[in-house]
Amino acid sequence: MIISLTGFMGCGKSSVGRELAALLSCPFTDLDSYIEEREQRRIPDIFAADGEMAFRRMELDALKAILGEYRQLQTGRPDLILSLGGGTLTTPECAGIIHDRTVCIYLRATIDTLFDNLKNDSAGRPMLAGEPETFRQRIERLMETRGPVYESTAHVITDIDGKSFTSVAAGIESIILNRAPALSS
Repeated sequence: MIISLTGFMGCGKSSVGRELAALLSCPFTDLDSYIEEREQRRIPDIFAADGEMAFRRMELDALKAILGEYRQLQTGRPDLILSLGGGTLTTPECAGIIHDRTVCIYLRATIDTLFDNLKNDSAGRPMLAGEPETFRQRIERLMETRGPVYESTAHVITDIDGKSFTSVAAGIESIILNRAPALSS
């Protein structure tokens, strides 16, 4: 079973993913880091040079490559924890692959939590740059379109507001271990 973590930028997908992988003793891959390594460029540089559409194609190719490397062993235990980019599921083909080939967990957060988590960490996040609206309005506008996609793709939704990455990971571990047969079918 491959566990994918989705949610908006700043919800803690990478941090929770690392914690969860340690708890479950399985590998962890961050899709954005994988793309940067594969392309030998940072994501903001890819967006600046090639645009969002080219990045989304790279993201789809990287997703297919990662999932091709990890064949599901049907052991009922996770084979991989995969942290997705905040916009990965905006590509319908990516959303379909994630829904069909992984157990997708949506780390849901309120706009207030996302704003607080991102207000001092927006550098290097191309989807939050360059708009005339306020930073908070940009988050709200993106969440209007992304929230329903996260919810419809996810198999499990966990609210992260007011929780540490460690407690979110422990909660997901409990869900995975207690429901593993149901999740893998």
